[in-house]
Amino acid sequence: MNGKAGVKMKPSQGHKLLITIVKKSDGKQVVRATKEAGARGATVLLAKGSGIHEKKSFFGIPLSYEKEVVLTIAPGPVMETIADSVMKRVQLNQSGKGIGMIINVENVLGIVTLAPGSKVDEQVEEEQIMTDPAKRFDLIVTIVNRGDASKVVDSSLEAGAEGATILSGRGSGIHEKAKLFNIQIEPEKEIVLTLIHHQLTKHVAEAIETGVELNQSGKGIAFIIDVERVIGINHLIEEIRQEERINRKEE
Repeated sequence: MNGKAGVKMKPSQGHKLLITIVKKSDGKQVVRATKEAGARGATVLLAKGSGIHEKKSFFGIPLSYEKEVVLTIAPGPVMETIADSVMKRVQLNQSGKGIGMIINVENVLGIVTLAPGSKVDEQVEEEQIMTDPAKRFDLIVTIVNRGDASKVVDSSLEAGAEGATILSGRGSGIHEKAKLFNIQIEPEKEIVLTLIHHQLTKHVAEAIETGVELNQSGKGIAFIIDVERVIGINHLIEEIRQEERINRKEE
């Protein structure tokens, strides 16, 4: 018997996930930028989305803008460099170019070639979150039946969100047991990613819950993830900073 049998791989710790959402065909540029900055690779997903700078319809026909979602996992110490490289390569500091967000990853399996990152000083991190508007966002992930994503997007936009990205998927829940010729059917799903400032998170989440009737069985599910940093929404970040300057003067 092999002496290594039954030995579990130790999860790699100290990594972060960069989610970059750009127009279709820009995904290649994002991947190239991440590799040049030290990433080992990336995964590109096709999606559709809508933002405040994109027309919603043409002659009454709803428009769907094709997007590419790039997922990049890398050690924490190099992630800021990777994010900056992506921002420069696809000009995320310009309106309508795209958006990126960094999320902490507790454990990562299957990437043993990556060196574990160093732990971040919690006190320093807390101070940065308090002073940097780019570190005060949440990601609302909503999974609904196919066709209901538009309700999620409309509800979030009405509640103050800047936009949303829709991914296609499939899944089966305890309330979905349909069969065809005794073959289990996996209903098609839509996953909606909504990035929102933490002050609006509760309001937008409640709007999505009401708009899609998530309190009813089989309608879907939504959950909220803390975002460490966002790139590509400079206009919104600057608005937050300006509002804070005004508030400080009034005090």
